[in-house]
Amino acid sequence: MATTTLSRSTSNAMIAGVCAGIGRRFGISANMVRLIFVVSCLIPGPQFIIYIALWVLLPKEH
Repeated sequence: MATTTLSRSTSNAMIAGVCAGIGRRFGISANMVRLIFVVSCLIPGPQFIIYIALWVLLPKEH
């Protein structure tokens, strides 16, 4: 089985491609990752800071 590296998606991006890249890396739907992110925003925590950090740190897919 080929492993994929964690990178931002350019083809399935809604904002920055972070959720699509995470979904592709772990083999789940990008929409499911987006839904999990939105639901997680209902509880206190650094979700937006982590998203922005991943936006800056993750490379775009080739």
